Amino acid sequence: MNFKRGLLLVTIVMLIAAFFIFDIGQYLTLESLKAHQQDLADYIQSNWLQAFIVYFVIYVAATALSLPGAIILTLGSGALFGLGFGLLLASFASTIGATLAFLVSRFLLRDWVKATFSERIKAIDKGVEKDGPFYLLSLRLVPIFPFFVINLVMGVTSIKTVTYYLVSQVGMLIGTAVYVNAGTQLAEIEAVSDIASKELILSFVLLGIFPIIAKLILNFIKQKRVYKGWEKPKTFDRNMVVIGAGSAGLVTAYIAAAVKASVTLVEKHKMGGDCLNTGCVPSKSLLHASKLAHTHKVSANAGVNYHAPEVDFKTVMNQVHNVIKTIEPHDSIERYESLGVKVVTGSATIVSPWQVDIQTADGVQSLTTKNIVIATGASAFVPPIPGLQDIDYLTADNLWDLTEQPKRLVVLGGGPIGSELSQAFGRLGTQVTQVEMLPQLLAKEDPDAAQYLYDQLIEDGVDVRLNTTATAIEKTAEGKFIVLEKDGKQEKLPFDEILIAVGRMANLKGFGLEKLGIETNRVVVTNEMLQTKYPNILAAGDVAGPYQFTHTAAHQAWYAAVNALFRPFKTFKVDYRVIPWATFTDPEIATVGLNEQAAKEQNIAYEVTRYDIGGLDRALADDHARGFVKVLTPPGKDKILGATIVGAHAGELIAEFVLAMKYNLGMNKLLGTIHIYPTMAEASKYAAGNWKKAHTPEKLLAFVERFHTWRRN
Repeated sequence: MNFKRGLLLVTIVMLIAAFFIFDIGQYLTLESLKAHQQDLADYIQSNWLQAFIVYFVIYVAATALSLPGAIILTLGSGALFGLGFGLLLASFASTIGATLAFLVSRFLLRDWVKATFSERIKAIDKGVEKDGPFYLLSLRLVPIFPFFVINLVMGVTSIKTVTYYLVSQVGMLIGTAVYVNAGTQLAEIEAVSDIASKELILSFVLLGIFPIIAKLILNFIKQKRVYKGWEKPKTFDRNMVVIGAGSAGLVTAYIAAAVKASVTLVEKHKMGGDCLNTGCVPSKSLLHASKLAHTHKVSANAGVNYHAPEVDFKTVMNQVHNVIKTIEPHDSIERYESLGVKVVTGSATIVSPWQVDIQTADGVQSLTTKNIVIATGASAFVPPIPGLQDIDYLTADNLWDLTEQPKRLVVLGGGPIGSELSQAFGRLGTQVTQVEMLPQLLAKEDPDAAQYLYDQLIEDGVDVRLNTTATAIEKTAEGKFIVLEKDGKQEKLPFDEILIAVGRMANLKGFGLEKLGIETNRVVVTNEMLQTKYPNILAAGDVAGPYQFTHTAAHQAWYAAVNALFRPFKTFKVDYRVIPWATFTDPEIATVGLNEQAAKEQNIAYEVTRYDIGGLDRALADDHARGFVKVLTPPGKDKILGATIVGAHAGELIAEFVLAMKYNLGMNKLLGTIHIYPTMAEASKYAAGNWKKAHTPEKLLAFVERFHTWRRN
């Protein structure tokens, strides 16, 4: 806590203490007000303006400090100044005091709450930004909610001060008027409860519900306006049509069929989407071959020697396609139709909020449907580099058509895809140059994790160029060249093939979004329930963002299916709290939650606990003794904010931290869990042990030491 916060806190504590020490509360009782009413009235008659100002300041101070007696002050304003001026005084004084309390709460607590409950406060702020004024108005209209609690809680949210003031002014006006009016008839009041009858409280509760009901009505009207101009069918052919049979589309259709909905899945290319056909599966198969090719370089440490491998690239690629074919039945048309999904091969176009036209080999099939889920995925982004369009370049989409191994390969991009494929081709014997415009590989990862990968790629013979930009592609009689620029200097580099791996772009064109006016901004714009501007049209997977992982696409699919099929009875906001990811290079790099880079960007206080995998028995036995486990926790607490693992099998090892974060298990729980010896999984337990050592209760141990000394003597 800085000096200003400390000074303010001390001042507030002293003022509140003085209130109780000097028993000022005795003057803020109904009996005291009635006893001194005539004396105060006589004084006010002679010094009206001065009395009004003093009373106003006292009211503001009492409200700002959350002191008891606000009701008596409100009654007093009516008893002493009449209904008109009393209401003016009480209304503005209470609102100004409440706003001051709100600002004090924000100044003292906002940063701490934001650092301690970062993810939750982020979600709350998002909700407050959207619906905060409605809910604040409801709270202000219902006097059963303590006003000081409202001030305290709202202060730690992101609601604007001017909004808080204006809503409070309006929301408290009716309740204030009731008490001010009662104060004009003070002689008839024996107790405060005489004013706050059950009937009055019920009236306020009903009044408080009104803003929420009004919001629901406004949302209903807004939805009606969205659909204006479209004719809704009286009956529907389907409960749901899903466009795209990648991970998001397959899972959405599967869930819909499982709950006995009538669902049609449309795919214009191959079932399984990018992950099966051009992404995760083929790239991991290629990495497997490259690891086998690399074995001879590391096996000598164990006393086993191999000759340098002879790579049959055509057979390697055939095996990649064999793996795809082996997995294909899991995602096949036959399997999904056996599950109750109607699968149509063709190009889908959304022609209305309730109609999808499918262009098939046999013509156009039109379906009316209650709901539509867009799951069209993403494709490789190709940057506008001069000369690139003049050559046949590779992306992750067409790379797998290669039958001859390129001798010289340029890989543009230092993300997961570019790094995995650079290492795979490098270990298979291709001369690889990897170009990344940023100062490190894997921009989302911490520098220490990315450095491990950089060092290994260099060791594997990959020419990694960081802080380097590709400015042009030239094709001459001598061959193909890429022009690279770094620190203002240019260099021409010859190559045989170039692989573009600088990111992926959501597939947003060609299926009717423009006609329906569905908003896009690199992805389909959706709300927290994955709904577009039309609540019955949803999006999931890469086309919806914010993550482009197969597992998050499947995660979103559950929400898309349930929110579509059971709206308006029940909907769910997508839970993005615990999202893991991994890069399957050697070493693997896996992360869940926050890393140091993200924590710093979000101004979240954290501690770092590390464990060096180089000291792990199983890692030493398997010649995998490199890498680390890094865990972020709040200062002094064992709650896991995030974890990064670098090393062999990191993609599997991270699952323990994913589970722990999902179900709020801290480092103490990990330490108390039995891990099989010797396994790589012990790294997680040893990391928890390091955390425990750093948080040893020294004073308690000193006492225990004295206790044991006493027992010996």
